[in-house]
Amino acid sequence: MLVQNLEGDPSSGERESTFALSSPSALLSVLKQLRSEVVREGQDIFTKWRSQIHRQAFLKSSLNLAYYLALRHRDLRSLQTALMPWGLSSLGRIESRVLPNLDAVIATLEAVCQTASAHLPQHPAVEDFFEGDRLLLEQTEELFGPTLSHRRVRIMVTLPTGAASDYALVRRLFQRGTNCARINCAHDNVEIWAAMIANIRQAEAETGNPCKILMDLGGPKPRLSMAVSSNAEQQRVRRGDRLLLTSDLPATNESAYLQAQCSLPAALEQLQVGTTVWIDDGRIGATVEAIDRQGVLLQITHADLKGSKLRPDKGLNFPETELRLSPLTDRDLQDLKFVAAHADIVGYSFVQRPEDIELLQRELHLLLPKNARIPAIIAKIETPLAVRNLPELIVQAAGKQPFGIMIARGDLAVEVGYQRLAEIQEEILWLCEAAHIPVIWATQVLETLVKKGIPSRAEMTDAAMGERAECVMLNKGPFIVEAVTILDDVLSRMQAHQLKKSPQLRALRSW
Repeated sequence: MLVQNLEGDPSSGERESTFALSSPSALLSVLKQLRSEVVREGQDIFTKWRSQIHRQAFLKSSLNLAYYLALRHRDLRSLQTALMPWGLSSLGRIESRVLPNLDAVIATLEAVCQTASAHLPQHPAVEDFFEGDRLLLEQTEELFGPTLSHRRVRIMVTLPTGAASDYALVRRLFQRGTNCARINCAHDNVEIWAAMIANIRQAEAETGNPCKILMDLGGPKPRLSMAVSSNAEQQRVRRGDRLLLTSDLPATNESAYLQAQCSLPAALEQLQVGTTVWIDDGRIGATVEAIDRQGVLLQITHADLKGSKLRPDKGLNFPETELRLSPLTDRDLQDLKFVAAHADIVGYSFVQRPEDIELLQRELHLLLPKNARIPAIIAKIETPLAVRNLPELIVQAAGKQPFGIMIARGDLAVEVGYQRLAEIQEEILWLCEAAHIPVIWATQVLETLVKKGIPSRAEMTDAAMGERAECVMLNKGPFIVEAVTILDDVLSRMQAHQLKKSPQLRALRSW
């Protein structure tokens, strides 16, 4: 077969394959074989998932996801190139409709070749061809509410603590285009959260703009709790310096090394000599040099030329270590009592395995009355393991309740490497579209604008590409209202040019 089960760069072999597919009859033969294999392999995948799917609304979506996984295990580039001269779909927009897209191309080739297959479906009806788009819209509206008349993509805003007391701020956010309010449970407390929610509901009623509430559980995020040194100046680290990462800190430090405390001692216990550690969203990099009863000795490998200061509460990442930590901490379990009763959506950090989703689902059922509405779940994809397990995470969650994915680009970039972030982000978008699952484009969107009032050129382009997701998240900052206004305008304009992966051929007015 000329469609290969491999990955790699285009080669002379691929060019030969394209040439061999230059006739419509050869193309037709390859596509029929491809369809047969995708159906067989996809059905096998779906059969393994079937017992986990309790929502009828997700059955067709999970089957399409299974077909997509079977299809994308193959290198289709030569086939794509061969289809183009015939004016046929190059399969580049196949995510939401795997079999209908293949059937449409096969039916057209059969017409060209003047042949017909009795055992294959005919050209799909228009409503069947676009059913995947309809299912994605339904899942999105179930999660985020009705679609706006002027904008498909929703805007989510992380509320600052001040939103508990400043009703005018909340109202302005609604008026400018906010559709979902995010409350970060890693900060503040139930009294402040309750005041935020009261302001959200009041603004909702007064403006007539519906708004979903996402409450984001803190999760087991390792952080620097504090740092001590015999020399205050030594709290700034440079390349080549040593840093002792400990579970507990002495009252004074007579060690030659600067010491820093890790908020999750269990994470330190799983490190090995030679593994990488990143601090403060990748601003400081280090390698584990030694491990003893005192702690983990790091050698700093990346820092500013003038040195980087260790600040408390900054995150720690261990990209080469698959940490075995429960995604629900003791604090999360306490917070969940309030979250389950008040949130429309639960944000779930550090999700890595299907069992993690099952744990949250079980806790929600224990907390809520039998016939109570179960909140939706948003899983934050932050680690390579979560990326690898994404199909199973989707099936476990969406098989039982409304579900979405957040591409948590901050931790994800550190964990997979900055050079792979764009690639992994695209793959997550494709996989979620195949499952008709909404995606949140998150982390550092319009960050300079939010914090300083003026956007960078690059982040405007990034915000525009948020059109490929179903929701874009902004973080808190002094210029958040202005950022919502600009993002609403950018997304509304881009909607005329881009829909997911498809360019929209709106009439151009610049020339």
